[in-house]
Amino acid sequence: MLRRVSAPPDAFFDRPAPELARALLGAVLRRRHGDLWLSARIVETEAYSTSEPASHSSLGRTPAREPLWASPGTLYLYRSQGGPSLNLSARGAGDAVLIKAGVPVSDAWSGSDSLVAMHANNPGSRGARRPDHRLCAGQALLCRSLAITVAEFTGTRFHPERLWLDLPGPPRALPG
Repeated sequence: MLRRVSAPPDAFFDRPAPELARALLGAVLRRRHGDLWLSARIVETEAYSTSEPASHSSLGRTPAREPLWASPGTLYLYRSQGGPSLNLSARGAGDAVLIKAGVPVSDAWSGSDSLVAMHANNPGSRGARRPDHRLCAGQALLCRSLAITVAEFTGTRFHPERLWLDLPGPPRALPG
């Protein structure tokens, strides 16, 4: 039997970034986009600590980077050359996990119409259709495919009606 969806518990995110990065592998990001749920299974992550030069938190605390110091599980998005990139704060001030890549998911939440919408959100060069396996094959490609934007989501947390993380486990009921 299916059960109602809820946001992942705060305790799931309250762990060191390398451990959280491993725990996120296989989870499914789900984004409500109009009447559809756009979904991608996380297949690549990268953990960062404040002491690493590649970490945004190593550049210092600013209003834009404040979500990196928020409670674990807070979303931090930034815009890179390719588009938005999604990070989750972890245990440790300024530590985070970058969601690097995913693969589209087709299931009870996200059917063929969802995949069509993901392709429309993220066309290939000159408007050509990307192969399905390349649709979310990078941090900006993933965010564009799922319509995850800096303006809408940075500083927020997962919410079962907008953007949520489906952790591996028993089947869940459709929200709403």
